[in-house]
Amino acid sequence: MPEAALIQTPAVEGAPRPSPAAQQLQARLAATPRPRARATDAARTDALDRLSAQGLPGPRHEYWRYTDPAPFNAAAPDPVPLDAVTGDPTLFAGVDKLRLVFVDGRFDAAASDDLSLAGVEVAPLSQADAQADHWVGDAYGALEKQGQSPVSRPFAALNTAIATDGAVIRVTGQAAKPVQILYRRSDPAADVTIHHVLRLEPGADLTLLENGLVGARGNIVIEADLAAGAKLHHVAAHRAGVPRVSNIHLFGRVAEGASLKSFALSVDGRHLRTESVIELLGDDAVAHVACAMLGDGAAVHQDDTVFITHTGLRGESRQVFKKVLKNGATGVFQGKILVRPGAQKTDGYQISQALLLDENSQYLAKPELEIYADDVKCSHGSTTGALDETALFYLRSRGVPRERAVVLLVLSFLADALEEVEDEALRAEISDRLEEWLTARAKG
Repeated sequence: MPEAALIQTPAVEGAPRPSPAAQQLQARLAATPRPRARATDAARTDALDRLSAQGLPGPRHEYWRYTDPAPFNAAAPDPVPLDAVTGDPTLFAGVDKLRLVFVDGRFDAAASDDLSLAGVEVAPLSQADAQADHWVGDAYGALEKQGQSPVSRPFAALNTAIATDGAVIRVTGQAAKPVQILYRRSDPAADVTIHHVLRLEPGADLTLLENGLVGARGNIVIEADLAAGAKLHHVAAHRAGVPRVSNIHLFGRVAEGASLKSFALSVDGRHLRTESVIELLGDDAVAHVACAMLGDGAAVHQDDTVFITHTGLRGESRQVFKKVLKNGATGVFQGKILVRPGAQKTDGYQISQALLLDENSQYLAKPELEIYADDVKCSHGSTTGALDETALFYLRSRGVPRERAVVLLVLSFLADALEEVEDEALRAEISDRLEEWLTARAKG
């Protein structure tokens, strides 16, 4: 297969003209090179078949009712000038870590650290894929395919079909240090499709950091398979500051006694959609998904969609989403907890809240519970409001300037989401950076 052979649907003489949706999918695929692969060939072919059957989402798709899918469907993204980039790739600069750098979606060995790390096996997907007998062949796309039910996730299937690179990480024990995935750009029109595969063996422990600037458009998938007793701490930072389209998927499978905790910090995601699809398969499994978002400007639109399924006994899940919006920004939250029959003693908690700093911003929320067990403790709630004028008056009456008082109240509002970051040093660094951003904006 040529290195950059294009995926195209052959024309059949006399066949009916494809529908507009089918034409859009063909254009999207034809504009994207398919990488040479071996180990993942079967998964890529299967994903392409599924994608062709379900098509790309339209504005009437139930799970896209709050977010326009058109920028994701377009054959190519609008270029973003490199000198317009205002992201923050230095967020985790002070952390002792193993760094994997991806430039325009491809692994950069020269900019990355030595991949040797005690307790961890690390390789770029492009290298692991070339080995026909590599374990990634069985893992690649498996959780993504499972996560397509009961709701189709076509951009995840597209990712599996055409991803050019990613990180392949197998953790066999206690990782000696965190692993960071750092994204960089060199092409103003970079259309990045990247796929990470994580396998945590029984009792393994890993902290995964993720940040940087993906491209003019990004499609990222993380598949995390946790064996019994494993622990994954995932901390991601998404900061755009420029027109950009991003679609991020986290698929998790959590075995008995294992724990998957994911926190995302997002600042000014211009057209950002994140989807977390996690199943607690084993007894006493844990999944926490949290986000702290700042959105400033009418171009900002962030959609967080979460689907957590409880299958085992005594499962615990938390969804904590806090969004601060102003100057016409839009925040979306769609969260669901599904408790299957027999998943007794489930403890499911979901909270989504928005702080609107003006009357032009909006928050759209759709919390859901679907429960088929009778001995459970599940709750969900969603609120939207303005700053507490009483608290603001209290601070100002004690000599705190208004701009500083607003910063303190916003930080207090976001605190519950930040508490989901267990590492105190990481949490303090994120909190400090949030305070810097908020203070700078208050002065501006």
